[in-house]
Amino acid sequence: QVHVVESGGGLVQAGGSLRLSCAASGRTFSSYAMAWFRQAPGKERAFVAAISWSRSLARYADSVKGRFTISRDNAKNTVYLQMNSLKPEDTAVYYCAAKAGLRIGDKNPDYDYWGQGTQVTVSS
Repeated sequence: QVHVVESGGGLVQAGGSLRLSCAASGRTFSSYAMAWFRQAPGKERAFVAAISWSRSLARYADSVKGRFTISRDNAKNTVYLQMNSLKPEDTAVYYCAAKAGLRIGDKNPDYDYWGQGTQVTVSS
């Protein structure tokens, strides 16, 4: 079992940057694929990025490609989301998620464990 806690959200102006962190508990963190999702007001929770346990695979939503980078440090049980060139439409609650196994997924049901979320607000 994995318990995840997000941090690093906040208020930033358009064009700015933020780095989100997700700290995970559990001795088997390195064998879990990790992902970030986000939920904007009035919308469903949507995929942002995912990374495999070995860091050899990463996947991004089209809306964030070239601006966001997902990474992980298995020694620190932490996954990161570096967000650059932020836009007002990136405003959302960002959730960290974990799933056991080698494959990465881009759908909510793919993931077994979820954090409480961290708010990111981008002002225009």
